[in-house]
Amino acid sequence: QVQLVESGGGLVQAGGSLRLSCTASGSIFSINVMGWYRQAPGKQRELVATMSSGGSTNYADSVKGRFTISRDNAKNTVYLQMNSLKPEDIAVYYCYAEVRPRYSGYSPHWGQGTQVTVSS
Repeated sequence: QVQLVESGGGLVQAGGSLRLSCTASGSIFSINVMGWYRQAPGKQRELVATMSSGGSTNYADSVKGRFTISRDNAKNTVYLQMNSLKPEDIAVYYCYAEVRPRYSGYSPHWGQGTQVTVSS
């Protein structure tokens, strides 16, 4: 069993900042990719940012220059620093991790989601 627990969502004014955190726990031997996706009302879930265990990053064009992903491999934790937030960033943000237990291959896992709301 693997659990991803997110924190840090909330309400912020446009132009403000929030920092999301997500920690993986449970039966973990190693973690490959960790990252963040989001789903706005009436829209499909979309990639926000991901980071490999080696530090390679991938960002959605809409957040480049405003959001920064980082991770602490020793703590199995990924962060998302969100600056210059806009109303279009309103969504439920989901943590994602590709986790390998000791005796099997990697499989995807999702957090429960945290709401980010930006007031204009």
